[in-house]
Amino acid sequence: MIRERKEAFVEGFRERVQETDALLLTDFTGLGVKQMTTLRSQLKKSGGEFLVVKNRLVKRALADTGMPDISGHLEGPTGVIFGDPQVVATIAKTIRDFARENEDRPALKVGVLASEVLDPDAIRRLAELPSREELLTQVAGGLSAPTAALVTALQGKLQEMAGLVEALQGERD
Repeated sequence: MIRERKEAFVEGFRERVQETDALLLTDFTGLGVKQMTTLRSQLKKSGGEFLVVKNRLVKRALADTGMPDISGHLEGPTGVIFGDPQVVATIAKTIRDFARENEDRPALKVGVLASEVLDPDAIRRLAELPSREELLTQVAGGLSAPTAALVTALQGKLQEMAGLVEALQGERD
């Protein structure tokens, strides 16, 4: 890369880091071009963006940001995944599923979510979380169960009351 391109990359990367609250670093050693293209496509569908980066330039870009120091993880081939905090779990699931099909590649190095550094185990735990839609369904189900029980109990009392009214009417006749 020529100097101007490197400076432009550093500035663009710095801006991208400041725009997002979620960043994952991966080691993509052993992935071919076809696999990388597939990974990029899957991550894009999940709301993420994958970039292959030069570690030295990323260190420069991160130096002047409020991002925690992750420079110790910038060794070897590094791929950076950007995403919004709302889709980090989905991105983590995409990486997990892709790695299962590709001999555990890419390997997770570290992540940053809302200024918190996440180790690979924490990222894997994020991948195990249910999706937002599943969580909302569970909450709705949890809220509707007591309501349904109340409705059933009230219906039973109404039927009991109707039976008593019929019995009283039968006695009067």
